[in-house]
Amino acid sequence: MKKHRAFLKWAGGKYLLLEDIQRHLPEGDCLVEPFVGAGSVFLNTDYKKYYLADINSDLINLYNIVKHSSSQFIADARGFFTPETNNADTYYAHRSAFNQSDDPYYRALLFLYLNRHGYNGLCRYNLRGQFNVPFGRYVRPYFPQAELEWFAVRAQQATFVCESYVQTLSQVRRGSVVYCDPPYAPLSSTANFTAYHTNSFSAKEQALLAELAYKLAQKKSVPVLISNHDTELTRKWYEEATLHVVTARRSISRSAKGRTKVDELLALYT
Repeated sequence: MKKHRAFLKWAGGKYLLLEDIQRHLPEGDCLVEPFVGAGSVFLNTDYKKYYLADINSDLINLYNIVKHSSSQFIADARGFFTPETNNADTYYAHRSAFNQSDDPYYRALLFLYLNRHGYNGLCRYNLRGQFNVPFGRYVRPYFPQAELEWFAVRAQQATFVCESYVQTLSQVRRGSVVYCDPPYAPLSSTANFTAYHTNSFSAKEQALLAELAYKLAQKKSVPVLISNHDTELTRKWYEEATLHVVTARRSISRSAKGRTKVDELLALYT
């Protein structure tokens, strides 16, 4: 089966772990993802329905626009991918316009532009909620037309909502399967890369997610699969789950030399 890439670049995206995730995801009528991110798992699985949530309102707004107006959006977005738009001055002007705009369609166009022209595909906001990723300096940013078209086709089976993982998990019904890809726990105390949107995903949140997953499996017979780094802490959080260790290539660094292999956990609650 052909693997489909997401149209967004995304730190921590699951494209490289797809086979492992597919192997451990149970069957069901609906796949629920409380942390949909770039959507690689959604794009490469075959459930009848999808309920896809994220706390990033810009992300969910973009997905709903691609779902309902893909042809128009693709035509309009292409204009942001020219040699003239690929320079620091234009990037920062567009970033400023994005932060000042409250027009959903314009923000969606700019969000895609910023994602593909910004540094390493990062999505980061300051405490005022302003997008603050610097210019990426790519020779020729890729316009993901084929990926947008595939997403638009798949999106017809999906519902996209902006809400917290607690809200999402509280509504899950029997017959569904849940896949959680939370912001990863740091590998060490100095690697504290847990800022997610304008909130931080603390150890307390990680433990709560594990508790909610356990309760869903026990009380509603809803299987839950969670991915995270393999650390002493994550093993403690997921002690009630069946643990599968997989090796993934982390790609936060721009250079291939800075990409290392680390062990990750897939924790399955059934």
